Amino acid sequence: MKHKISILGLLAVLMNIVCVAQTLPEYRLKEGTRQIHLDFHTSGKIEDIGKKFNKKQFQEALKAGHVNSINVFAKGHHSWAYYNTKAGMRHPHLDFDLLKAQIEACHEIGVRVQAYITVGWSVQDALKNPEWETLNKQGKAAFREATKNLKPGDRMPWGWPELSPEGAYLDLILAQTEEIVRDYDVDGIWYDIIPFDKVNFNEASKKDMKANGVDMDDPVATKEYHAKKMKVFMEKSSQMVKKYKPNASLFYNWTTHLSANGNTFKHSFYNYNTKQDLEDLPTTWGGYDILPMRAKFFANTGKPLVAMSGKFHTSWGEFGGFKHKDAILYEAAAMVAFGASPNFGDQLHPSGEMDMGTYTNIGHAFEYVEKIEDYGIGAEHYASLGLWMTLNNRADEGLTRMLLENQYNFEVVNNLQDWSHIKTIILPSSARLNSEDVKRLKTFQTSGGSIVTMGRGTLDFETEKFLLDFDIDYIGHPEKDNDYTVVKPAIGEGIVPTPFLNYEPALRVKPKAGTEVLATIREPYFSRTLGYFSSHANTPNKLEDAAHPAVVKSNNSVYFAHALDNAYFTHGARIHRDLFINGLKQVHNSRYLEVDLPSAGRANLLHQPDKKRYVAHLLYAAAHQRGRAQVIEDLVPIHNTTVKVRLSEKVKKAYLIPSGKPLKIEKEGDAIVVEVEKFTAHTAVVFEY
Repeated sequence: MKHKISILGLLAVLMNIVCVAQTLPEYRLKEGTRQIHLDFHTSGKIEDIGKKFNKKQFQEALKAGHVNSINVFAKGHHSWAYYNTKAGMRHPHLDFDLLKAQIEACHEIGVRVQAYITVGWSVQDALKNPEWETLNKQGKAAFREATKNLKPGDRMPWGWPELSPEGAYLDLILAQTEEIVRDYDVDGIWYDIIPFDKVNFNEASKKDMKANGVDMDDPVATKEYHAKKMKVFMEKSSQMVKKYKPNASLFYNWTTHLSANGNTFKHSFYNYNTKQDLEDLPTTWGGYDILPMRAKFFANTGKPLVAMSGKFHTSWGEFGGFKHKDAILYEAAAMVAFGASPNFGDQLHPSGEMDMGTYTNIGHAFEYVEKIEDYGIGAEHYASLGLWMTLNNRADEGLTRMLLENQYNFEVVNNLQDWSHIKTIILPSSARLNSEDVKRLKTFQTSGGSIVTMGRGTLDFETEKFLLDFDIDYIGHPEKDNDYTVVKPAIGEGIVPTPFLNYEPALRVKPKAGTEVLATIREPYFSRTLGYFSSHANTPNKLEDAAHPAVVKSNNSVYFAHALDNAYFTHGARIHRDLFINGLKQVHNSRYLEVDLPSAGRANLLHQPDKKRYVAHLLYAAAHQRGRAQVIEDLVPIHNTTVKVRLSEKVKKAYLIPSGKPLKIEKEGDAIVVEVEKFTAHTAVVFEY
C-alpha cells in the first residue's frame, strides 16, 4: 500500500509540473537574456520605504532598459523583508507589499522575476539572535571584532554580521523561502552569500560536531563537516522551492567563484544551480579577462550562463555611481560573445523610484544585445586549444591573459567530456594532478595530442618526477634569486637575441638525449644579498649558459622551466608573453579561429549546430586604470580585420551581425578567409553551413 501511495503521489507531482508548464507564458519558462540585479539593502533607520514606487514608472524604466528578467529583493542584508512575512521581519517603514507590487508590474509587461534572499549576511537576525552568529575557532565573531571599538559617530566600515544556514537559522531561511514560493508568483529564487568555506564554531555548531564525532581540532574534518551542512541547506531549500514552483530557477551565489582551496569546486556545489550566474565587477574586481575563463569552464556544466556586472563605476552598494553607457555596451556584447546572458546590477533608492538615467544607459547596451543575442547566448564554445584550469588565480589569469591578448581561442578542458577536437592542452604552473587526471592526459599525449606546461605544472612533489613525458629530469629548485633567458632562432621571432630578465628563476631540469633545447638560461653571478650585490636591483648575468635550459621540446610537447603564467600576471612583460606564444606555436598550428587584432582585441568562436552555423565574435576596447577602477572610455573603430576559420563543415555563406552584410569568402590552404572592413566595440562573423 505504501508503494501505491508513493507512485500515485509521484504521478500527481508530475501532472502538476505539466499543468504549471502549460499555464506559464513561454518567457517565464526560459532564463532571461537581458537581466537586472536590483539591490535593496535598506537600513531600518530610513523612513518612507517604497513611497515613490509607481507601477508605471517601474515598468517604464524596465522598458527603457530593454530588460526581460530581474532579480528583486524579498530579504536583504539588513534582514528586513519587503513582503508580508510572518516568519521574518518586514521593514519597519514599509507599509505595503513591495515584492508583490514589483512582481505584478514585471509580469504585466512580460519580464521574468526572481526573488532575492540573503543567507550569510543578516544584521537584524544576528542582533536578535546573537547565538546564531558565526564564530571562529577562538570564539570570535568577525563583524563584532571589527566594530567593537567604534563610537556611535564613527564611520561604519564595510562588513556584515555573518551567519551559517544551520539549526534555527536554517529553519528561518526555509520558512521565509516557503512563504515566498507558496504565496508569490515568482519565477526563481536567488540566494546570496552562501558561506561554503566559513567553518562555524558557535555553541550550537560545536555541539552538533561533537555529537557527530567531528574532531574540532582537525581543520580538514571541520571543513568537510561544514561542507555537508551546506549540502543539507541547499538540498532542503531546493526541495522547498521545487515543491511549490517546479519550473523555478535556482541560484546559490558564491558557488561560481573561483578558489583553489575552497569547498565550492571540491564538492561541485554549482550543480545545485539551475543556471550559472558569474558575478563579477570588472572595474574593481580584477579586470575584464576573468569572464572568458569562467564562462568556458561553466559552459561545460550544461546549464545556462549569466554574466553579471554592474552599472556602477566601482562596485555593489554604490549610490550615484555610473559606468559610461559605452562601457556597458562593450561588457554586454562581450558577455554574449562568450555565450552568456548579460546581467547588470543596479541599486534601488529607498523611495522605490527607479533611476531613469541608469536604465537609459543599460538600454543603450541591451538594445544592441537584442540584435545579437541569438548568435551567442547558450552556444557551444569551439576551439582546438585546451586550458587546464587550476583555480590558482594568478597562474590561471596570467596564462589566460597571454592567450587572450594574442586572440588564441581556447576551451577549459577539466570538465569537458569530449576532447576529440582538442589538439593541444596547456597546463599552468600550479596544476596539481590526481591519478585520473594524469591517466587522461597521458592518453591524450600518446594519442597525438600536444601538452604545453611550465614550472611545477606536472611535477610530482613527493617523487620529484614529472608526471607526463617531456624527456627531462628534475634536478632541483632554483639556486639563484632570478635568471635570464636566451632564445634560439626557432622561437626567436620578435624577441631580443640577448639575455632577458625573468624576475623569477626557473626550476632546474636536465634534458634527455634527443630533447630539443629551444632556449637556454644564463644565471646571475650571485643572488642579491647584503653581502653580495651589484647595482640597484638585480645582479647581471654570467656570459655562459647554465646546464639547465629554459625551454625544451620533445614528444610533440613543450616545457617552460619558468612559471611564465605567474610572471606575466605579476610583471606583465611582453617579452615573456612573446616567448610563451612562440613556444606554443612549435606544437600548436591548427587553430580553428585566427584574427589579426591588437592586443586589447578579443575573439571567440561559438558553434550553434542546431542552426548549422559558427559565429566568430570580435571585440575591441582598451581598459584604462583610472584611480582604483578600470575604465573603458574610448570605443575606437577597428579597420581591415582578417578572420580565418578552419571548419570540418562546408561553409555556404558568411555575413556580419548585426548588420547582415554578406562577406566574400576566400580560400587559404585549409582555411577560409573573410575580411571585416570596419567595426566598433563588437561585431561577429556568421559562417553558415
